[in-house]
This record gives sequence, C-alpha cells and structure tokens, in this order.
Amino acid sequence: MFSIIEKRKLNDSMTLMVVDAPYIAKKAKAGQFIILRVNEYGERIPLTIADYDREKGTVTIIYQIVGKTTILLDQLKVGDAILDFIGPLGKASELEGYHKAAVVGGGAGCAIAYPQAKALHQLGAKVDMIAGFRNKDIIILEDEMRAASDSLTVMTDDGSNGNQGFVTDALKKRIEEGADYDLVVAIGPLVMMRAVCNLTKEYGIKTIVSMNPIMIDGTGMCGGCRLTVGGKTKFACVDGPDFDGHEVDFDETIKRSRTYAEMEKKAAHDYKCHLMESVENA
Repeated sequence: MFSIIEKRKLNDSMTLMVVDAPYIAKKAKAGQFIILRVNEYGERIPLTIADYDREKGTVTIIYQIVGKTTILLDQLKVGDAILDFIGPLGKASELEGYHKAAVVGGGAGCAIAYPQAKALHQLGAKVDMIAGFRNKDIIILEDEMRAASDSLTVMTDDGSNGNQGFVTDALKKRIEEGADYDLVVAIGPLVMMRAVCNLTKEYGIKTIVSMNPIMIDGTGMCGGCRLTVGGKTKFACVDGPDFDGHEVDFDETIKRSRTYAEMEKKAAHDYKCHLMESVENA
C-alpha cells in the first residue's frame, strides 16, 4: 500500500498528489512513469512521474479527472493509500548534451513537460518553456514551470490571460527571432504534438515527443501501446515514452487513441450515476 502524503487541486479537473514510494523515488528520472491501481477491482492506468524527492522518498503524480479510475483516485484523501503503485517504468529521457531547448506543453501535458524542462535546466541547458491552455482558469504549474526555465510563455486559446494564440505561434516567433534551438520537446494532445513537429521539421530542429497511447501492463507484453515510428512498430512502455517526433505516425496513433473513447465515457457516466443513487438512498 502506498500512502498519500499530499493532495492539491490544480484546477477544477486536475489534481497533484504526492505518494510515499521510496523505492521508486530512489531510481526515478525525468520521462519515466508509474502504473497504479486504486483498489483490487480497479484497472491499471499509467501516469507520468511529475516529480520526486529521493530524500523524502516521495513521488509526485498529476492526473486529470476524465474517467472512472481517476474519479476513484480523486476520492482518496491524505492518509489514504493506493493499492498498487509500480515503477519507474519506461526509458528515462535522454537530455544530456543540449545547449538551448524549447519545451512545449499543452494542457495536461504540462504536467509531463515540467519535469523535462526541470531536468534540462539542471543539466545546464538554456530552456524556453511554452505552455498552452484553453483559458486562464485551467492554467496549472505556472510557478513551477517558471522556476524550471529561463523564460516562460503561457498561451491561451481565448486570450483570457492576455496572450492569445497557439503554442506553435509562440514557438515559431521564437525560432524566427533567432532562438537557435538544438532541441524541442513537445508534450500534450496528439494534434498539438503533430503541429509542433510539422513546424520544427521545416527548420530542421530535433524534436522529442512523449507518447501516451493505451497501455495495460507497462512491460511490452500486451502490445496495447504500440505505435509506428520510422516505419517500425514500437511500444511506448518499453521503447519510450519518448520518440523522435518527426518519425511518429501521428495519424495512426490518433485513430487508435479513439478506440475505447465511448466505452471510457460510458464507464465514467455509469459510475457517477451509481454514486448519485447511493448518496440519494443513504
């Protein structure tokens, strides 16, 4: 059992949770993830390691409340425990040797982009971070992202924070102003990562993306997280989750990501209905 040390709401749909997991904290690196199971009847879901503290033995995760499992997870309080918490899984990000990087995060993807920026910054690279959200009310980790970079630009689709536009607009502006990046890291919705990769390909800038396809066991056995990279089949759980964004078949990945969308929506809806019935009958 893994005790919850801290829990903090980041916005209406996203929560930060610090979990007591000393063996994972001891070996965790940027880019890796854990797989958890809330209870013995629960499904296994992967979540990126947003941060870790080796001395305290804690691992930080950030999740968006979108389905039954994340609803169940969010019902836990400080002092409660998660049944299974396995990791670190996946390959750590290879970030050594870069001098100037742009780290681009979109929405919930900023929870994954933040540790990448922090790792690059600690390695001595100059880091420009660009984060995108639909509106100002759902902006997360602004202070943390600013501390992990040399500059932070936050864009919103509706301009409610005074800076309207897409992350690609900000990235293109930086490049055309002579930023001279030797690396771009893009993490967020698949369509956003595809757009960033299409842009950086024009300028010949190496681009890494973090892929989060459907995943079950996290060890490469189930094949659920397969994707095509450079014309070859790869598994995000053991070959990634980082890949060369210019080689990822985004069209295929986007199509596969929608396979269970209706089932996930129904499971969340049914659980909420049962929950309300239990409350009303109590």
